Amino acid sequence: MHRILLFTLGIFCFLSSTNAQKASSNELLITPFEKDQNKTTTYQEAIAFYEKLAETSPMVSMQEWGSTDSGHPLHTVVLSKDGDVDPISIRRKGRLVLLIDNGIHPGEPCGIDASMMLLRDYAEKTEWQDVLDRLVIVAIPIYNIGGALNRSSSNRANQNGPDAYGFRGNARNLDLNRDFIKCDSRNARTFNQLFTHWNPDVFIDTHTSNGADYQYTMTLIATQSDKLEPALGDYLKNQMLPRLYDDMKAKQWEMIPYVYARDIPDNGIAAFLDLPRYSSGYAALFNTLSFMPETHMLKPFKDRVKSTYTFIDCMIRLMHEDHERIREARNKAIENTRHKKTFDLNWQMQTDKVEQLLFKGYTAKYKASEVSGKDRLYYDHSEPFEKNIPYYRHYAPSLSIDKPIAYIIPQAYQEVVERLRWNGVQIQQLQDDQELEVELYVIENYKDRAAYEGHYLHTNVEVRKIRRKQKYFKGDYLVATGQRANRYLIETLEPQAPDSWFAWNFFDGILMQKEYFSAYVFEDLAAKYLEEIPGLREKLEAKKQEDAEFAESASAQLTFIYKHSPHYEPTHRVYPVGRVVNE
Repeated sequence: MHRILLFTLGIFCFLSSTNAQKASSNELLITPFEKDQNKTTTYQEAIAFYEKLAETSPMVSMQEWGSTDSGHPLHTVVLSKDGDVDPISIRRKGRLVLLIDNGIHPGEPCGIDASMMLLRDYAEKTEWQDVLDRLVIVAIPIYNIGGALNRSSSNRANQNGPDAYGFRGNARNLDLNRDFIKCDSRNARTFNQLFTHWNPDVFIDTHTSNGADYQYTMTLIATQSDKLEPALGDYLKNQMLPRLYDDMKAKQWEMIPYVYARDIPDNGIAAFLDLPRYSSGYAALFNTLSFMPETHMLKPFKDRVKSTYTFIDCMIRLMHEDHERIREARNKAIENTRHKKTFDLNWQMQTDKVEQLLFKGYTAKYKASEVSGKDRLYYDHSEPFEKNIPYYRHYAPSLSIDKPIAYIIPQAYQEVVERLRWNGVQIQQLQDDQELEVELYVIENYKDRAAYEGHYLHTNVEVRKIRRKQKYFKGDYLVATGQRANRYLIETLEPQAPDSWFAWNFFDGILMQKEYFSAYVFEDLAAKYLEEIPGLREKLEAKKQEDAEFAESASAQLTFIYKHSPHYEPTHRVYPVGRVVNE
């Protein structure tokens, strides 16, 4: 083992825990991991480390953002070669922005330690700093502070070290990697604003996997390229990802796409569809190239940290060398998002478009369980293999909509409006009462998921459109499309989108009928309406012919007539966000 920690642009090695030497000229900038490679830093140690780094390097600054559910503020650490921390100024200088999020699941802490060492190394090693001419690095030391404070040695049953680590849930027991759209947590509300402020070109959210066993230490979720604008998706798929895989292999950390398997990898893995509830899916709404490096849970913690360090370093160097291509692809994507007319809302895996992926795994076998006596799965490390497996990487749009000219949001829904503002959406308020012709959705059908992250998520939403004159009032919100944030706007306000605010229960008041009738009173009115309302009797008879149960139910028939009468409330199941489709 070397007695001095040597760094070059491409290769570095870590010291053993029994022979740890100074990794920095400043004793206070040696991380807990470098002193013991089965140890991850605590929240307090991480903040103290970055405070000291900011004191010693003019390139580093630590900024305090808004609050989190833990009561502690969310911090960012900015590494900027000339000390500039103004995103507008940085972009004028032609620099890209890399945003790194660590500790969203604090039981998966390898990114916390890797980022500490990497930012320190770039700040201290002048021979590394040429790459910082073209980018600025912004790192969140620990995003889920509440989870990091809930520290133990047993939060993750299927993980090889470190000796103690945090918990997946935050201070409200929320999984923050499901909260980027609904923003139940103060963490996510702060993050939305932080992300909008920095508008990163590339986003990395560091994780550790929990699934099948295989030979790789590092796997990677990249934003599903089929979801992206063509310029960005083509660049990601054909240039950026091949380069990252090649660079990681060259540095002895061969990488594979995230092992998202139906049962065992031999039967195939699928590309992960990162919906906007997840960090990378959220970032993709703003045409940010997004990545979740997922280290393997059963590999030694020191290897998980080293591979994460290497992945982020590879990304930094790629961004330096490819900054013009990244900027050009992203600018094209942003403009296309601003001006295009049709948006995809959901995607379906193309199971008929399967590729072959060379995969290094371990043979899956079964033996009798000592617990149940039934067959149990295990992976035999004495039988490694290398073979092609099916890889389902392609998705096709399964639902698309034409964007309206604008949306109108009643001022009653302030929680919707504030989220739009956090994400840079431009909003106007009506200056007087108006009656406008709008397109509205009627919620025809939906399913509810069981309790999920504090909600009963609506899925399989079916709608029909109606067009009518609608009264709006001074102070209601008009949100024009044609914005940089168009995709965020549309995927949150269109109720059929899987992570729309309707799906997340923001509009559930419309689903419950508020007025009803007493049958003995309404009987006479119902008979009258059958005579007076054109076509109503014919509709009733047709319904009875097609539905035998309906034909036998007096109550159902009265309800049918009630819903076709002037008494039926015009708000029941009518989604209140209007779509302006005519100039």
